[in-house]
Formats: sequence, structure tokens, C-alpha cells
Amino acid sequence: MNWIAIGDISEIPLRGARCVKTPQGKIAVFRTAENEVFAIEDHCPHKGGPLSQGIVHAKAVTCPLHNWVISLETGKALGADEGAVRTIPVRNQDGALFIALESLMMAAE
Repeated sequence: MNWIAIGDISEIPLRGARCVKTPQGKIAVFRTAENEVFAIEDHCPHKGGPLSQGIVHAKAVTCPLHNWVISLETGKALGADEGAVRTIPVRNQDGALFIALESLMMAAE
């Protein structure tokens, strides 16, 4: 797996996100209150809302448009809602963050 550097964990606030633009679309990279880092597609499976602008809680994000809750671990909608976004492998190496972009490219094929 080829890992692509995307910045440092300090660039993402606790319980916040930042976006990474890729040829396959935007990726939202989230940092939880426990300093865990997750990467998922930056659009809600419901109406395409920007998940990177949502509220991060535990290992989930709430979409800012219609309050769908998406698991950062699995990309699946939680509760009664159905749908999912793709997750992207992310690595935290002493604060330096990397994503496995080819996993997103392979999923698009």
C-alpha cells in the first residue's frame, strides 16, 4: 500500500476535521477527542452534506444538514438511517498523517 502524506495531526483540531482534495473527490480527515484519526468521503449518504463541517462525537460525526450520524470507523449510518460512505485507511506516524489513496481509487473502479 502506498501512503500519501497529508499533514500533521496538530493541523486538525480536537473533535474537528480538515478536507483533502483527491482526483476521486474530497476526503474528510477527523480527529476525535481521544486523538484518534479517521478518514472518510466528505459527503453524507443522505443528501450529500459536507461531513467535514459536522459535529464529531466519540467515533462518529453528525451531518450538519439533516443530523444523520455516520460512524467514523465503518462509514455506515447509525441508528434507523441507512447508507454509507467509503472509509480510507489512515496512518498516524508520530503525528504525521498519511492516507492510502489507492484504496479509494480501487473502490472507484
